[in-house]
Order: sequence, then C-alpha cells, then structure tokens
Amino acid sequence: MINIKLAELLGKHKMTRKRLAELTDTRPNTIGDLYNEKCKKIDIEVLNKICTVLECNIEDILEYKKDGDNK
Repeated sequence: MINIKLAELLGKHKMTRKRLAELTDTRPNTIGDLYNEKCKKIDIEVLNKICTVLECNIEDILEYKKDGDNK
C-alpha cells in the first residue's frame, strides 16, 4: 500500500492546499485528491513540482507499507 503524506507535509509547512496548487501551477482538485489520498495515479511532473516547492524528497510525500502492516 502506498500512503500519501501530503496532509502531514502541508501541516509542517503551514501551507494550504490552495497555496500549493498556486505555487505548483496544478489544479486544486489534483492537490485535493493527493491530500485526501483519493488518487489512483500521480503525475511525476506534479510530484516534481511539489518536491521543489516544499523543498522535500519523494519519500517525504510517498510511503510504502506492505499490505497488512499496521506500523
């Protein structure tokens, strides 16, 4: 299972989804889907823009956990 940690990351940066959408030139709905972990696919360019704006690494946004792993 892949977890998307965008909500946590935005909290650390004290940034709204709207502001991130503006800074990354990404549709607010796309950011909202990532924030709420409702997306099935993620565009690499969107991830690149988010990493650039938030000055983070990909592993700060995405986390892999084995199915059934509750850690």
